[in-house]
Amino acid sequence: MATALQNLSDYNPATVPDASDMRFAIVVSEWNPEITGKLKHGAYNTLLKHGAKPENITVVYVPGSFELVYAAKRIAMNIRPDAVIGLGCVIRGETPHFDYVCAGVTQGFSTLNAEGDIPYIFGLLTTNNLQQALDRAGGKHGNKGDECAVAAIKQLRIKN
Repeated sequence: MATALQNLSDYNPATVPDASDMRFAIVVSEWNPEITGKLKHGAYNTLLKHGAKPENITVVYVPGSFELVYAAKRIAMNIRPDAVIGLGCVIRGETPHFDYVCAGVTQGFSTLNAEGDIPYIFGLLTTNNLQQALDRAGGKHGNKGDECAVAAIKQLRIKN
């Protein structure tokens, strides 16, 4: 979580295990692509930085953030990655749609983690405006994609 005291991209690389033998799937929402593209770039490059091989990283795009849950589950079943990272961005609008999408995706990823046998990393930005999203997609608060990649690698240390 980005706060005034914590940047999403700040972490100690020495605490991150080697990812050279790990397989990942990154599921990316196409909605708000100026944000989700940056999140994907952050996650992908952070995985590489920690040794993941490009051929062991599958990137799949889905229409919106609500679709992340279904895609994460199907990808886990079909390609058998060691971890799935879901990346999306929902920006508050004038209707309650924001609340429903955010709650649904949050609950979906919670269920996948509770019932699944691999880590499902929740990388959904839920912001009040575009600037807050930009700040968390490589801006002044770092990149949520970086944080998600590190979380995936560290969670696999627990699994093994």
